[in-house]
Order: sequence, then C-alpha cells, then structure tokens
Amino acid sequence: MSSDGAQQGEAGTGAAEGRTVRVVLVDDHRMFRTGVQAEIGETERTGVEVVGEAADVDQAVTVITATRPEVVLLDVHLPGGGGVEVLRRSAAMMADADRPVRFLALSVSDAAEDVIGVIRGGARGYVTKTITGTDLVNAVFRVADGDAVFSPRLAGFVLDAFASTDAPPVDEDMDRLTQREREVLRLIARGYAYKEIAKQLFISVKTVESHVSAVLRKLQLSNRHELTRWATARRLV
Repeated sequence: MSSDGAQQGEAGTGAAEGRTVRVVLVDDHRMFRTGVQAEIGETERTGVEVVGEAADVDQAVTVITATRPEVVLLDVHLPGGGGVEVLRRSAAMMADADRPVRFLALSVSDAAEDVIGVIRGGARGYVTKTITGTDLVNAVFRVADGDAVFSPRLAGFVLDAFASTDAPPVDEDMDRLTQREREVLRLIARGYAYKEIAKQLFISVKTVESHVSAVLRKLQLSNRHELTRWATARRLV
C-alpha cells in the first residue's frame, strides 16, 4: 500500500460518524497484513476494528465463521484454492439477510480474470494494493453499506465481462427463487440433511423445510431427488 495512504492527523470515515466496522484480513503475506493493520486498524481514528487474520483458505473460512465480520479484505491468490474458494465456502454467510458478510478483494493483481473471478464469486468490490489507507477505510465502509467499490481502471473489466455475449443466459426458473432459497437448493443437492443445512445457514430446521417446500413449488418438482437432478443438470452442485 502507498506510504501516503493514511493521514495520521485525520479521522477516518467511521471515526467521524461514530461507527465501527469489524474486518478480517486474509492474505498469505504476514508483513502485508501487519502493514494493513497499522494503516487502518487504529479503531478510534478510522472506525475499523480488525477482528481476525488468516493466511490461507482453511484459516480464512474458520476465522470468518468464528468472528462473522461485516467486511473481509480478501487476497485473490491464497494457498488452498485462492480467494474464489473462500467465497464459495462463505456463500451462506454472504447470503445471510440479517448479518451478511461482505467481501472486498485487495490484491496486487490487476488482471481481468482475477477481477472477474472474484466478482462472479460474490465479492462486492476489488481494489489493488496501491490504494491509500484513507481510501481503503472509505472502501471498507462503502462495502459494509452494500455498495460496490472498484479501483478506477478495474471497473471496466467488470462491465465488459457482464455485458459480454458469452455471459450465461437468464435462467427464468432460478430467477423465481430468492437468494436464501438458492442456497438451500444447493445444499440439498449436495446431500446435506435438513439439520445440517439449518446449522450451516444459522436458521431453524422448520425454516429449512419451508424453503425446500417453496423451491419445490416454484420449480414444479415433487421431491428432493428430482431437485438434485435439476440442480445437477444446471451445474449448481
């Protein structure tokens, strides 16, 4: 990150508003994590509270699950499958309507395939490690509020990717489902029991049953076996 990133005498976005955003840092370089912590982690000044760190995919999922931060600063290239794998394994937490965990990619890479990959995976934005500390604090708060944030030249990659003629066609059946119903659908198709789904999504078994009933009704299917075949055919498993 640039040395001119954080202005020590100036309060950050959160400090000025009296807010605090809980953040997890995920990067396989300890010195970089230490640097980010020094730049943005002085909570009284910036409003950012760093509640955990991780250096690989497994650590990241464990720490994110344990701390349930509002924002995860996620490196793209990580041991164990990369940032995309962290996003895949955190899908339920991203979909939580009450306590969503949002992801902001923070990477040295500005390659189009890296940007597009994590955005398709569910990240709310992508900034490079040349960002200043002040701008990173602002980006964290914007992502926490549900905005999308990109370093200027990277936004074009995303617009081009989603405007591409290669983009997947609209699936009208999937569009009938809510985000939570889609997550339950994927877990059912992967063979999870209702109790396991309830635990993973932090909801009751009765709520899982209600979501499954709604999915079956909307897709005009009779049972979970048909549902699994339907999901497998669309490569959702």
